Amino acid sequence: MVETFDHGGGVRSVRVPIPDNPLGHTLVYVVDTDRGPVLVDTGWDDPASWDTLTEGLVGCGTAVEEVHGVVITHHHPDHHGLSGKVREASGAWVAMHAADTAIVRRTRETRPERWFSYMSAKLTAAGAPEEHVAPLRTPRPRTTLPGFSPALPDREIVPGELLDLPGRRLRAIWTPGHTPGHVCLHLEEEHPAQLPGSGRLFSGDHLLPEITPHIGLYEDPDDATVTDPLGDYLDSLERVGRLAPAEVLPAHQYVFTDAAARVRQLLDHHEERLTDLRSLLVEPLTPWQLAERMEWNRPWDQIPYGSRNIAVSEAEAHLRRLVKLGRAEAVTGSDPVMYVAV
Repeated sequence: MVETFDHGGGVRSVRVPIPDNPLGHTLVYVVDTDRGPVLVDTGWDDPASWDTLTEGLVGCGTAVEEVHGVVITHHHPDHHGLSGKVREASGAWVAMHAADTAIVRRTRETRPERWFSYMSAKLTAAGAPEEHVAPLRTPRPRTTLPGFSPALPDREIVPGELLDLPGRRLRAIWTPGHTPGHVCLHLEEEHPAQLPGSGRLFSGDHLLPEITPHIGLYEDPDDATVTDPLGDYLDSLERVGRLAPAEVLPAHQYVFTDAAARVRQLLDHHEERLTDLRSLLVEPLTPWQLAERMEWNRPWDQIPYGSRNIAVSEAEAHLRRLVKLGRAEAVTGSDPVMYVAV
């Protein structure tokens, strides 16, 4: 059974399933405009997910062929995956922040052998054991990376500007951290139930009621710039907290109020985690060794191969933050590089 919900004020949602994923589903929002419905995110590119989305749109009183536009909060496949099919079916425009569009373009254009070579070098530099890196060195056919052939957006979301939604006021707020080009979308209209606060916020994965979003690295193999995604995320959280929306409409779980309280919880969580990680760095550790010792939702030896790569990326993001705060430093001459508390 396809689940839809009417949030009032011309906003509905469809629960689009994510195959074989503990998140379960993506909440795709359907916003009525004077030129037809506009979607906020689309869900994973999977036949069952597509069927759910199209049936859900009918349940919302419209059809995929009537979609006017698609606004993507960030490039992850559970958000952007079906946007190409929606565009093919309807002629809708697809909008995304330039930083995430660059990632989509790189994903489409980078040959697999170049990507696997880059990943093996990154993991080796992070101190990954040879048995983990070796599979990345296996020759592979020149095909698109499995599961990732995302549609290239045709419009740019410009932070601070109103999006092209005739009859609505939807403003883009750049909230990097989960991805470099993640955006939240502020519906600058009175809440239909007249809840106190400043409109409603489509928060994507930036602000979720019970989940702490992953903060990792999304870097260009040809760009040596050292980024600070955790710092970006914390700054973005504070900006959203000051906005004080009456209601938050996230991409997963459920709608909630009191965004400021949830922001405080997340800020406190990350401060506690940085403190805990600094205590682990009483001895020099590589990013891989730190990831092995960090607290995850399961023991390290039960974390799948691909998820270990994500965990190491998050460990390195936290290390970069500690270094920037002057609470850790790289050990001179170490190879692979190790970090220690200061």
